[in-house]
Amino acid sequence: MLKKILAPFAVLLTLAGCSSTNIEAYRSEQPPLDLARYFNGTIVGHGMFQDRAGLVVKRFKVVIAAHWQNNIGTLDEDFTYADGTKQRRIWTITKLDDTHYEGRAADVVGVAKGVAAGNALRWSYVLALPVGGKIYNVNFDDWFYLQDEKVLLNRSMMSKFGFRLGELTLAFQKPD
Repeated sequence: MLKKILAPFAVLLTLAGCSSTNIEAYRSEQPPLDLARYFNGTIVGHGMFQDRAGLVVKRFKVVIAAHWQNNIGTLDEDFTYADGTKQRRIWTITKLDDTHYEGRAADVVGVAKGVAAGNALRWSYVLALPVGGKIYNVNFDDWFYLQDEKVLLNRSMMSKFGFRLGELTLAFQKPD
């Protein structure tokens, strides 16, 4: 009996957890985010990962060497974590039209999809994430917000099977 009463509430909670902001909400926001313009040259970022309880469990710096040729961009990311470990990821991003992007990297499962509007970009993908000697395929829902010509903020939610695992916060800065 209790299951019959609670089942509709569980469905509502699940659906509420899946809802998110529509990229079109940012259509009129300025300055407009153009990935090829922003990610060109050297970009430095500082970030942190918080677990689902909000505890900061990783801090890092990333230096990105980026360049574009026609509609294809390469972002060569070198990460250095607070504990001294290092990681490298190379993205190949294709601009499909004025608002749609696709991306690939060695540790990305399948193809990342991006949609831009105004100053924002929503970037969704599955990352093969190594944890404790195992690899877990984790969903990333990245939101990028261009603040001005030099600063880009990134907020990313990580999930698996619909359950929130944590959040990544990252601030990019283009050098003078």
